Amino acid sequence: MPHFTVVPVKDQAQASYDSLEGINWVDYRDTGQDYPDHQDTVSSDGHGNHKEDSPFLNSSDSASKKNDFYDRNLALFEEELDIRPKVSSLLSRLVNYTNITQGAKEHEEEESAEASRRKTPKSPNMGTLMGVYLPCLQNIFGVILFLRLTWIVGMAGIMQSLLIVLMCCSCTMLTAISMSAIATNGVVPAGGAYFMISRSLGPEFGGAVGLCFYLGTTFASAMYILGAIEIFLKYLLPQAAIFHATDSHGSDSAMLNNMRVYGSICLSLMAVVVFVGVKYVNKLASLFLACVIISIVSIYAGAIKSISHPPEFSICMLGNRTLVRDRFDVCAKTVMNGNITEPSQLWERFCVPGNMSSAQCDDYFTQNNVTEIQGIPGLSSGIIRDNMWSDYMLKGEILDKAGLQSVDTHGALENLYMYVSADIATSFTLLVGIFFPSATGIMAGSNRSGDLRDAQKSIPIGTILAITTTTLVYISSVVLFGSCIEGVVLRDKFGDAVRKNLVVGTLSWPSPWVIVIGSFFSTVGAGLQSLTGAPRLLQAIAKDNIIPFLRVFGHGKTNGEPTWALLLTGLIAELGILIASLDMVAPILSMFFLMCYLFVNLACAVQTLLRTPNWRPRFRYYHWALSFLGMSMCLALMFISSWYYAIVAMGIAGMIYKYIEYQGAEKEWGDGIRGLSLSGARYALLRLEVGPPHTKNWRPQLLVLLKLDEDLHVKYPRMLTFASQLKAGKGLTIVGSVVQGNFLDSYGELQAAEQAIKNMMEIERVKGFCQVVVASKVREGIVHLIQSCGLGGMKHNTVVMGWPYGWRQSEDPRAWKTFINTVRCTTAAHLALMVPKNVSFYPSNHERFTDGNIDVWWIVHDGGMLMLLPFLLKQHKVWRKCKMRIFTVAQMDDNSIQMKKDLATFLYQLRIEAEVEVVEMHDSDISAYTYERTLMMEQRSQMLRQMRLSSAERQREAQLVKDRHSLVRMGSLYSDEEEDVVDVPPEKVHMTWTRERCEAERRNRSNAPENFRELMSLKPDQSNVRRMHTAVKLNEVIVNRSHDARLVLLNMPGPPRNADGDENYMEFLEVLTEGLERVLLVRGGGREVITIYS
Repeated sequence: MPHFTVVPVKDQAQASYDSLEGINWVDYRDTGQDYPDHQDTVSSDGHGNHKEDSPFLNSSDSASKKNDFYDRNLALFEEELDIRPKVSSLLSRLVNYTNITQGAKEHEEEESAEASRRKTPKSPNMGTLMGVYLPCLQNIFGVILFLRLTWIVGMAGIMQSLLIVLMCCSCTMLTAISMSAIATNGVVPAGGAYFMISRSLGPEFGGAVGLCFYLGTTFASAMYILGAIEIFLKYLLPQAAIFHATDSHGSDSAMLNNMRVYGSICLSLMAVVVFVGVKYVNKLASLFLACVIISIVSIYAGAIKSISHPPEFSICMLGNRTLVRDRFDVCAKTVMNGNITEPSQLWERFCVPGNMSSAQCDDYFTQNNVTEIQGIPGLSSGIIRDNMWSDYMLKGEILDKAGLQSVDTHGALENLYMYVSADIATSFTLLVGIFFPSATGIMAGSNRSGDLRDAQKSIPIGTILAITTTTLVYISSVVLFGSCIEGVVLRDKFGDAVRKNLVVGTLSWPSPWVIVIGSFFSTVGAGLQSLTGAPRLLQAIAKDNIIPFLRVFGHGKTNGEPTWALLLTGLIAELGILIASLDMVAPILSMFFLMCYLFVNLACAVQTLLRTPNWRPRFRYYHWALSFLGMSMCLALMFISSWYYAIVAMGIAGMIYKYIEYQGAEKEWGDGIRGLSLSGARYALLRLEVGPPHTKNWRPQLLVLLKLDEDLHVKYPRMLTFASQLKAGKGLTIVGSVVQGNFLDSYGELQAAEQAIKNMMEIERVKGFCQVVVASKVREGIVHLIQSCGLGGMKHNTVVMGWPYGWRQSEDPRAWKTFINTVRCTTAAHLALMVPKNVSFYPSNHERFTDGNIDVWWIVHDGGMLMLLPFLLKQHKVWRKCKMRIFTVAQMDDNSIQMKKDLATFLYQLRIEAEVEVVEMHDSDISAYTYERTLMMEQRSQMLRQMRLSSAERQREAQLVKDRHSLVRMGSLYSDEEEDVVDVPPEKVHMTWTRERCEAERRNRSNAPENFRELMSLKPDQSNVRRMHTAVKLNEVIVNRSHDARLVLLNMPGPPRNADGDENYMEFLEVLTEGLERVLLVRGGGREVITIYS
C-alpha cells in the first residue's frame, strides 16, 4: 500500500485557513495511532457523516467565507478554491465514506441531515466467509438438490446428468468471473446485479434486466414455497391434505389443488414475517444454512455407510414393473395364514374377489411373478453400470427394470394406478431447465457489498469458491446417487416405490428424517430470503425513476421497508403458486436468471473491448472471450431448456427496453452502451472518410439555417417541419443559427438559443443536431456554419435557408446581400441549396393532403435534385397521396414530342412514377410590360443608391450612429449584417459649420431636381431586359399550369458574377415566383444525385 504523509506547513495564519476548509489537518500515515490533538472533527454535515453528492465543496459553504483569508501558500489558486476543494479536504471526505447497507437508500440519493443525526452508520466488518461464501452457498443449494436431483440422475443417466451439471455450473462460473470484474471496478452499493448492469449498460438495459432479475427472484420464492409444501404434504404430514382423489386417476389434480391452498397460506405467512421485520429473517439465516449443510453431510455419510451396510429399502416388482409400495402390505401374491394359503392384498388389487382357483385376474399379473429387489444396493454393488445412460420416459409410462424377466402382455387399464409411472414426459432439454435454478444464487455476495470490509477482495474469492464448492457437491452427488440407488428408485420422483419416502432420504444416515426436516427448513428459509430480496430490488429500480409506472413502488414504511413492492411481489409469487408444479415453475425462473447472467457477461465484454479509461477492475483473471463464451452459454441454455419461455422472456425484456427508450430515460451513468455507440460512430466515420458516397447512396444531408427573433425564439418553425418531412428521420440534419456579438459576452445567449432550437426540434420531431455560433457579423457566422458543420464523412451536402421577406421595403441593402452571399458560398462549396418561399404556408406534420400535385419545373439539369426531392417528400404521410408532375420547357428548335418520350423513358428507368409534360415557349417580342418592369427595377436601384449616399453624410452625427446601431441589433438574420464601413466613433465627430460647408449643402439641394430628371431619363440595360423577359414568360407558364399545385419545385438561377447586379437578381427571383403559394427553389451541388442503375 502506498505510504502517504501530509505535513502541515507552520504559518501564523494556520488557524484561519484551516477553518476556511472546515477541517483540521489529518495525518494519513497508516500507523494505527491516535492523535487526540488533531482529529477530523468537522465534516460536510457537521456530524461525521459525509454526503456523497459531489466531491467538490458546496458553493453555499464557500459563499459564507468570502471575507476569510485564503491559504497564502495556495494564493495562485485562490480563484479556484471557491469551486474546487483542496486535496486535504477531498481525501478527508473519501476516508470517511461508508457503503450503504443492502436494502437502504440508493447510492445516488442524498442522505437527509436528520437521519445522519439520529444514527451513525456502523463501519462494515464482514469478511469473505460470512459475507460472501456462506450466503452464496445458502442461495445456491436449494430445493432441486433434495427433491429433483435423484430423479434427474435416473432419467438422464450419470453421463448426461454430469453434462447438465457442468453446463449450468460453467455458465454460472463464467458469469461469476464477469461479475467479479464489474464488482471490483469501483464501489458497488446496494442493488447488486441491477446496479452493476444498469451502470455498465445504461438505463434501458438496466431497467429491462433489473425487472427480469426481479421476476426471477419472485418466481424463485414461489418455487421454494412449492418445494416446501411438496415436502410437507408428501413426506411430513400427508394426512393434512384437504383434497382427495375420488378415483384412481384423480390423484394428480387433487395434489395440485392442495399445493395451491397450502402454498397460498404459506406465502401469506412469509409475507407477514417479511413485513414485520427483516431482522428476524436475517437472524434465522444461519439456522437455515445449518439445515442445508447437515442434510448434505448426511447424504455423504449414508453413501459411505452403504459400502458395508446398505439401508433396507426393498422394492416390489411385478415382472419388470415397479409397484406402488404403500397400496399393499406383503410383496407376494399369496400369504400363509398358519397352514392355509390365502390371497394377499396385492392379489385382491389385481383380481376379482372370489375363489383363488376360479378368480378372474389381470393378465399381466397372472403371467408374471412378484419379486423383491434392493432399492439401495450400496456403493460397492456395481449398480453404477445400469445407471450410466439415459432412460427418458413419456407421460404415463410405467417404470420398469430392464434386467428382470417379464412376459409382455397388456394388463387392465383400471390397474395402472398400482404401478409407478412417469407424471410428465422427460427429455434432456426439460431437465436442463429444471436443474438450472440449482446453480443460481451467485449474486448473494454482490448484493451484500455494503456490509463487506473489503468488497473488492471478498466478492470474487467468495463467489468463485462457493460455485466451485457447489459444483463439486453436485458432481459427487450425481455419481453417488448413480452408484448407490437402484435405477427404478431414481426415476421414481415422489418415492412411491419406497413407501412414500423422499428418495434422497433413503440414502441418508442416520435417518431419512434428517433430510426431510432439513430440506423443509432450508426451502422455507430460501423462500423467505427471496421474498425479502425481491421487493428491495424492485424498490431500487423504482427509485432510479427510469420506469415511470413503477414510481409508486419506491415508497415504503418510514424505516425504508418496501411495503408496496412487497405487496406486488406477493401477487406475482401467487401466480407461481397457482401453477402448483415445481417442474413448470423452475424453467420460468431459469429464463429470467439466464437473461440477467447474459447481460452481466455482455456488460463485462463491452467494457473490456471498449477499454474505457474508468475500466480498471482489481480482479485480473477475466477476458472478453470468457464473457462472450458465458453469454453464448446463457443464450444456448435458454433455448435448450425451453425455447418458447426463452422467446417470452426476451420479449418481456425487449418491451421494457423499448418502453424506457420511448419514455426517454435521461440518465447518464457513464454506461458501456454509450461508449459502444461512440466507438461505433468513430469506426463508421473513419470508414466514411474513404471517399464520397456513391450516387445510389446519396441523400440530402441538411444544414437548416434558422432565424431567431429578439427573444431567441425560432421565427419560422415550418422550416423544421419541412426538414422533418423531407428526411423522415433518416440521414443527417444539422440545424444552425447565428447569434451576433462577442463570444465571451454572448455565451449565455448561445446556450439559450441552442435550448430553444432543441425544444423546437423535439416539437417538430426533427432528429438531428443543433449548432449555434457567435459571430460579429451574421454573414461571417453563416459562412462558418457552412464550412465547419459536421464531422468527417458526416457533413451536410445541402443547405436549407429561408427567403428574405420584406427586402424590397428595406432601405438597407444588407437585407438581401446576406442571402446572395450565402447562395454564392454554397455554390463555391459545391453544396446543394433549397430555399422554401412562403414557408409559413407549408403544411404541418398533422395535416394530410388527400389529393393534389407536386409540380417539378425542370428547366436546367441540376444532377437530379428536382427528381429526388418529390420522391423523398412522398415518403412522408403529409405528401403521400399527392401525384408528381414533371414539366420541362422546349424551345423552337426542340422536338417536343421526342422530348416527352425521352423524359418518360428516363423516369421509367429511374423507377419514379410521374406525369410528363413538355411546355413549348415560342420566341416572342419583349413586351412593354417587361420593359416597364425592368425600368422600374433599375430606377428603384438607382434611387436607393442615391438615398444611401445622402444618408452617409447624416451618419456622422453621433446620435444617429447610436440609433442606427440599435436598429441593426434588432434586425433579422438577413438584414442585420453590417456593411464593411468603418463607423466614426462618436467622441471624434466634429459638427462645426463653416462657410464652405454651408455652400456645399446648398449646391447639393439645388442638384436634387437634376438627379430626379436623370432618374426619369434612365434607359434599362439590355441584359436585364432579357432576363426579365425570361422571368416574366416562365412565371406566366408556371402560374397557368401549376396555380393549384400543393408544391412547386423550380430551378433556382445562379447569382450574377458581377456583384453590381445583386439587387436585380432578387427582383428576377420575385418575378419568377409571383402568384405561387408554395415554392421550393432548388439549386444543385454540381454532382449527380440520382441514377438509373441498380
